[in-house]
Amino acid sequence: MRKGRLDLNEQSYIKNNIKDMSYENIATVLDRDPKSVLLWIKQNVGINASDRKEVEALNELKQKAYWRDLEGQFTEDELEMFLFHWKKMWSQFREDVFHTEEIQIVDTIKLEILMNRCLKSQNENIKTLSNMEQIIIEEKNQDKDLIDWDLVLNLERQSAVLRASQEALSRDYKDLQTKKSAMIKDLKGTREQRIKAIEDSKITFAALIKKIILDGDFRHDTGIEMEKMRLAMDIERDRLSEAHVYEDGITDQPFLTAETVES
Repeated sequence: MRKGRLDLNEQSYIKNNIKDMSYENIATVLDRDPKSVLLWIKQNVGINASDRKEVEALNELKQKAYWRDLEGQFTEDELEMFLFHWKKMWSQFREDVFHTEEIQIVDTIKLEILMNRCLKSQNENIKTLSNMEQIIIEEKNQDKDLIDWDLVLNLERQSAVLRASQEALSRDYKDLQTKKSAMIKDLKGTREQRIKAIEDSKITFAALIKKIILDGDFRHDTGIEMEKMRLAMDIERDRLSEAHVYEDGITDQPFLTAETVES
């Protein structure tokens, strides 16, 4: 059984056959471990339609101009977490995202990672403080003549600095959490906003007629939209009514009715 990374030919074979073959059969043909083949498929192709959309979102992200900046800003573990949040949020918004909203998603994930940094730093500080306090206690429990007061004073100063750092990290975490909550609200990503959007979509025909009659601005905007659609339909009908040469060289008229037949 072959080991190591899949080469380009193997990757191409997987992409070309994943729809018709199971990953076990593909692994057998390639003489590879089925688990490694499955892992590569999940990361690069996707098992189902949902997975494929997430993989496409990740591949698209890595083609963005700001991806290199992200690689320089975060560690490998943080980048992995960034990719996880990116594909989930991109899937949540169903790819209906403008550029400004895309940047908001990036900034929201950055805030999440910075919040994790704060929590990790706090955890490390707590462990360090615990070790220092244990050393101080053990040192003070010795005979007075054996106590290393310079060590005790040094550790107590370091402990005070770490406690101050803990307070600063707590403030930073709260500030980041507030900013993140505001950004998610701007993206309309909270459950309350999603439920409201669903409820707003449940408008009845009678309610729509009432809104058209009573709301002049809505009536005006709807009328403009309908006229644009009518003009677009007329232009497309005229285009499809003309003779069209297909790729196989055959000329035909896509939209053929009594009105479009030339006399």
